[in-house]
Amino acid sequence: QVQFVESGGGLVKSGESLRLSCASNTIPLSLYTIEWHRQVPGKERELVAGITTSGITDYADSVKGRFTISRDNAKKVVYLQMNSLKAEDTAVYYCNARVGSTPLNWWGQGTQVTVSS
Repeated sequence: QVQFVESGGGLVKSGESLRLSCASNTIPLSLYTIEWHRQVPGKERELVAGITTSGITDYADSVKGRFTISRDNAKKVVYLQMNSLKAEDTAVYYCNARVGSTPLNWWGQGTQVTVSS
């Protein structure tokens, strides 16, 4: 079963930075649009950022100017650089793949990001 591995989360203070990584040993990430999502208990999963196969990026309004998604196809990793973190960024972060408008739902275990104010 295809599954992503998310890593890089942790406990930081407001204003600090983290870099999350999304990797897969089973699929070539370069063939897919990759998205980062986040979820807070009791709420629906929220799309945070995405990057297409050609490198076009898109962001949720809540993270524009603070988060940057990038991909290293040679290393088979997609990153989410998160700067100027806020308490409201606290969530479990997951990555997923998409082909066109179809999500593939290869959810991993996620990585916890906790921002203390």
